[in-house]
Amino acid sequence: MRPAQLSTILDREFLSAQEGHHTPVMLWGPPGVGKSQIIAQVAARHSVPMIDIRLSQMEPTDLRGIPFRIEDRVEWAIPSMLPDAKKHGPQGILFLDEITSAPPSVSAAAYQLILDRRLGAYQIPEGWAIFAAGNRQGDRGVTYTMPAPLANRFSHFEVEANLDDWVAWAYANNIDERLIGFLRFRPELLFDFDPAHNPVAFPSPRSWEFSHRALQKFGDHPELLLPTLQACVGPAAGLELNAFIENLDRMPNLDAILRGEEVAVPREIDLQYAVASALVGRAIRAKGSTEARNIYGHILDYASRFPLKEMGIMLVSDMHRAIGQNLFDVPQFSKWANAVADLMLYEM
Repeated sequence: MRPAQLSTILDREFLSAQEGHHTPVMLWGPPGVGKSQIIAQVAARHSVPMIDIRLSQMEPTDLRGIPFRIEDRVEWAIPSMLPDAKKHGPQGILFLDEITSAPPSVSAAAYQLILDRRLGAYQIPEGWAIFAAGNRQGDRGVTYTMPAPLANRFSHFEVEANLDDWVAWAYANNIDERLIGFLRFRPELLFDFDPAHNPVAFPSPRSWEFSHRALQKFGDHPELLLPTLQACVGPAAGLELNAFIENLDRMPNLDAILRGEEVAVPREIDLQYAVASALVGRAIRAKGSTEARNIYGHILDYASRFPLKEMGIMLVSDMHRAIGQNLFDVPQFSKWANAVADLMLYEM
């Protein structure tokens, strides 16, 4: 399932915890696809704490607590990491990460916590949602088969890498536009993991974020940029990205496009993707300024000049996701929409 769809599901599951309809959710997926980040974003959107418990690093007593004697009976000391309404707040997310890497003795200790929302005398506050994530057995990670009693305590979703969702996230998080343009040009490289070869570095949504950081740190050191990119996403993808970036010195003048001047569209497809991504970035930076309306209009004019109408549709779709409904108020939008009406098979 797409990350955007899963975000909606997790939002509703979080809110349902207060209404008594919450079902614990298990996210499956290969390494680097963004499982943990999707859950962290839910907590951030609702401004609630997220307690991240790595079950793979625990012993059964870490969850159950330590026994101690009071007169002629034994009580259990509740672990301080578990959600507490007074300490952590009445609402939040209990995130059981790497649950498929936990040994059976630990996962067995989590049964009651997940289904009954309690361990002995301890009870999870009503406003807290329970989410979990783990790798699949075929992904060559350290995994155990999830026992049927534990699996039956979750609703299960598999996370898929999706370029449109990643691009929307990338623009919202100021990821380098050159990187966005490259992945628009080479979408199959967003996630390219073959567990049979067990690579150390490979393309994934997580490792492309690492590449963004490498571009910021080593972009002014050409002799270091290639090896640092390859260290993030692997030899082949790093080499392609580096070549793509080196070719960008033939990009048209973006400032002239934003001023409304007649600027030719480059014939090379990779440069067209780069221009489109860069213009979306400029539109985002103009948001809220007095010149925003004019800039949006000039970008729409340029979008209509692409030889492939699909390229212009991609540009405008990304821009709409980034800046919202204000795009529809720009006079040039109607003109552009009429020009591509026969291909408008996308959601705006």
